[in-house]
Amino acid sequence: LPTLASLFFLTSATVRASPCISFDANWNLLAFGLNGKDWNAGTQDTWSSSTAATDITASNRPPFDAANTTCYLSQASLSTIYANAIYAINADSKNPSSVYIYNAAAKSWSMQAVDAGSFDYTSFGAILDHDTNVFYALSQGNLFSLDMGLLSAANSTALNWVNDEQAPYPSGYVPVMALAQNHIHFLDVPNVPAGSADIFVIHYSYFQPQAQAYPLSDGSAFPATYGQVASFFQADNTVQQEFAFIPADSSATYIINVETNTTQSLAAPATKDSKATYFAGVTALVQLTSNGTVSYLPYLEGNTSTNIAATWASVSNLAAAAPPSSSSSSSNGSSGNTSGTHSATSPSSTTASGAT
Repeated sequence: LPTLASLFFLTSATVRASPCISFDANWNLLAFGLNGKDWNAGTQDTWSSSTAATDITASNRPPFDAANTTCYLSQASLSTIYANAIYAINADSKNPSSVYIYNAAAKSWSMQAVDAGSFDYTSFGAILDHDTNVFYALSQGNLFSLDMGLLSAANSTALNWVNDEQAPYPSGYVPVMALAQNHIHFLDVPNVPAGSADIFVIHYSYFQPQAQAYPLSDGSAFPATYGQVASFFQADNTVQQEFAFIPADSSATYIINVETNTTQSLAAPATKDSKATYFAGVTALVQLTSNGTVSYLPYLEGNTSTNIAATWASVSNLAAAAPPSSSSSSSNGSSGNTSGTHSATSPSSTTASGAT
């Protein structure tokens, strides 16, 4: 999935922190790189607590000092073994091609060597497929893949980004990629109407020739614009069926269901931040803003009336542990460090930007 992702670029003098959020396979909310440390906020029922989140900062962690960082949950269902790992891309400015792996059960970090080949870490969008545990990324007009196997810790053999094929999109397309039902949904594609997505079928390596529409109940459509995405996980470890789309102007939160081919419009984020990143679990969509504020929108799949009434709230125990800064901690942003979906580019990206 995952993931959406965030774009953070280097200033002329310093490298700014590039935190990310993720869930583990037990639906504990994890925040990495907030105020220089890593935190476990626990499950959703504990987020309103004024007691600070648990410090899980461990040795061998990445410095989270790269141009941006994107994080992905490897829930993995290739077998009955759960990977329960978080993969962090571009978390280390000195090792930009490496993937850092956080073993959520062991609470330990390791660094996996990766040969980037022609893959461009400064310009890409990516998802981590649920069933195969393979990254798929669009970079410089080409679709790449990176097979993570069932790694919950690094091994001694370098992995490789493989250039699979050229994508049918113009060179200026900035990818907005969402994962659901083992399909990649491309939003904001040129000449594709509002409320629709282009689809790549992962298991057949096939771009569908026609876009799929996902209308709202009143016949309206989510806008054809750049934004952030995050795929909702399933409690039973099956494939994702829904994903959230938040336009860059934070005007609404759209939930697209690929089983019913419909869209819900829910409350807009309370904090309007085009640089924010997002990650979805099973029953919540979480926002990390550019100054380190973490908020969430409760969500129950299939419960329309409850979802329409839901409002965004603070993850209080993270705020107690790592208070947000008074000014932006990053300089630019794009798609959300999502549940298997990320983009490291945005329409306002610069050549100094890195690959959340």
